[in-house]
Amino acid sequence: MEAADIEITPVSFRSYVRLLGGNANFRRLWGAQVVSEIGDWFYTLAIYNLLLQFTGRASSVALALVLQVLPQTFIGPTAGVVNDRLRRKHVMIAADIGRMVIVFCMLFVRSKEMVWLVYPLLLAETLLAAFFEPARSSVIPNIVAQEDVVLANTVSSATWSVNLMLGSTAGGVVAALLGRDAVFMINALSFLVSAGLIVTMRFTEPHMEGAHPFHVRELVDFSPVVAGIRYVREHVGLRSTVLVKAGNLIIGPSWVLFTVMGQRDFPVRWHGLDPARGAFLGMSLLLGARGLGALLGPLLAAPWAGQWIVRLERAIFWGYIGSASGYILLGFVGHLWQACLCVILAHLGSSILWVFSTTLLQLQTDDKFRGRVFSADLGLAMLTIAVGAFLAGRFLDWGFAPRHVASVAGMLVLFPAMLWGWEIRKHRAIG
Repeated sequence: MEAADIEITPVSFRSYVRLLGGNANFRRLWGAQVVSEIGDWFYTLAIYNLLLQFTGRASSVALALVLQVLPQTFIGPTAGVVNDRLRRKHVMIAADIGRMVIVFCMLFVRSKEMVWLVYPLLLAETLLAAFFEPARSSVIPNIVAQEDVVLANTVSSATWSVNLMLGSTAGGVVAALLGRDAVFMINALSFLVSAGLIVTMRFTEPHMEGAHPFHVRELVDFSPVVAGIRYVREHVGLRSTVLVKAGNLIIGPSWVLFTVMGQRDFPVRWHGLDPARGAFLGMSLLLGARGLGALLGPLLAAPWAGQWIVRLERAIFWGYIGSASGYILLGFVGHLWQACLCVILAHLGSSILWVFSTTLLQLQTDDKFRGRVFSADLGLAMLTIAVGAFLAGRFLDWGFAPRHVASVAGMLVLFPAMLWGWEIRKHRAIG
């Protein structure tokens, strides 16, 4: 069946309740996401704040973000092959256990002289995430019915957004009251809980049926990678959809911009509040606004787009436009509440294109290629995120105003928006 012919049932609040209440496997995967992501947001804020405090340079935050995303581009082909040759459930469990150990090691970073340790630990954690995330995306079509795929992705996106709001807000409070060590311990334990929930999942993995035993030498065998590239090239819908997330060029700069804007442009100024804590809270509120926008995007768009593939594609175009507009406007506002509104608009659009591109890939990809396709999808996105974060950090250190960097990043998103609009129009004309 062609992608254009697939129909997805209408989306309603009752549909979400039915999915979570009636599907134990998805409920456990969702629970694992909840605990680990809240811990991640606690942890991310603490890491960025630590680096900015000890180094005083925006580029240190940019480097941290690069190490959290760019390695996923380079390890992506290997991660894709592993996810298509091993049970994805086992890949997720191993990645969670490994990340728990790595985050515990962050407790050794206790002074300016030990800051260097943050970077190799972030690198190691990123490599494990590169195996976990394609596995999670790949198993969703195995544990939910085809008509529920868009529901599952919307729930996951909404959960990510709520976790961002809760984690970024509560993380600032926990770090301020209990210190960074408590934040690191909470995040490490969250990975243990996540692994425990995934252990209890029971589902079939069609890509393992009849598969021969995995050999280590396959990690350096590039023929499966070449087969995956050929598969994507032969499917018109996949060729453009696998690039959608990579075209969202504001994600990388946003992490650096929020950290710096919280300190320079939009700190919270309450009577008697320490300036450093005011900067931390300003950053937390901007991140909370990002989470709110990401929550609203798919929830508002899914009821309209959920029935037809063509609507999913059109929603991605308007997601690009919203993402660009929010960051362009962010360059012209002067108050924290105005900045938060711009961030909400931008990430409302950003989450639409992220969730709907994931849904399109899941619906159009054979299970035996799904690990490689999602590794490519994630790797390409991480590449542009890393480059965007690095460039934003450099421009800020060169003296460019954060507002100007935000507006330029928003303008750049208009280019992939135009390319996507042209591509889906051409695709529909051919179809």
